[in-house]
Amino acid sequence: MSGAPFAVPVLGEAPVFPDPGAGRHPDGLIAVGGDLSRERLLAGYREGIFPWYEPGGPILWWSPDPRAVLIPDAVHVPRRLERTLRQGRFEVTVDRDFDAVIRACAETREHAEGTWITTEMQAAYNELHRHGDAHSLEVRLDGRLVGGVYGVAVGRVFFAESKFHHARDASKVALIELMRRLETAGFLFCDCQLWNPHLEQFNLRLLDRPDFLRLVRHGTREPAAKLEA
Repeated sequence: MSGAPFAVPVLGEAPVFPDPGAGRHPDGLIAVGGDLSRERLLAGYREGIFPWYEPGGPILWWSPDPRAVLIPDAVHVPRRLERTLRQGRFEVTVDRDFDAVIRACAETREHAEGTWITTEMQAAYNELHRHGDAHSLEVRLDGRLVGGVYGVAVGRVFFAESKFHHARDASKVALIELMRRLETAGFLFCDCQLWNPHLEQFNLRLLDRPDFLRLVRHGTREPAAKLEA
């Protein structure tokens, strides 16, 4: 995201955030600083806020407007992808190798245009995973990890963070299989953060910030849904 000069709050030691609904930064920058502790990350997600920053820079916290979401039971599966899924060539697992998925996501970004998934970020989300907050979905072809997605589950909301692929359709398979599991588990929606043309084909929806914040605050305070294999 762009970062035009704009006054934003600097976080203190306590894992609390300013109200994202009052944010006026054009790109949705809500706060600067703090840390990536489990307590702060979960507090941020409950308020619809996530970290995104460049290596070597301060931690930046965002709540963009509008917000892109997928509704698990309303996802559109393109016909060709449906055929691929029916063929059963890919093996799909949940939480089998979280660390490998997040490392692959970081490497993919690094080879493209730089990565925001720093070693510090990887360590923080591995800690969330150890506590049962973060989850991965792995896609294998002939036993080799070729795709995957990871994110954070809070209450009945899943916050997708990143995905990767090393084989055609592998990341799409990961996304659709994730949506199917979210629907089965009773998740209300999946936060995809920002619109992009790749997600448009799956019936991506854009929510204004007030609507998104209302839904996320309700959904994250619901009893925790469990993502099953």
